[in-house]
Amino acid sequence: MKTELLVVRTGSSRSATDLTAEASAFVRGEGDGLFNVFVPHATAGVAIIETGAGSDHDLIDILEDLVPHEDRYRHRHGSFGHGADHVLPGIVSPSTAVPVIAGRLGLGTWQSIVLIDTNVDNPERRVRFTFIPG
Repeated sequence: MKTELLVVRTGSSRSATDLTAEASAFVRGEGDGLFNVFVPHATAGVAIIETGAGSDHDLIDILEDLVPHEDRYRHRHGSFGHGADHVLPGIVSPSTAVPVIAGRLGLGTWQSIVLIDTNVDNPERRVRFTFIPG
């Protein structure tokens, strides 16, 4: 298994950070297999969505509608409404897998791998890439 840990700065606002270029470079030349991306954080997730046409921003907005940053959560440390950030991985998984065919991600035309981070308390994230040859 090949693995790499990336550090991604997501900043101090809710964000969707495209990781597709980094993931493509990671599997380039590896042949066939399975790529996995995992975010070892309790307040972030990974999605496969279209970017550039606004869907990434729409997802962040929808998540705010579904899990608003309000004072209604039992989990109360951190910034106001931080409990919502801890619910996020139940909606947007902290990992996903993509097939790799001849050293290329098997994504569809408009699909991108995106780190979803709604936690403004943690501006830096670790992201684990793995490749398992098949």
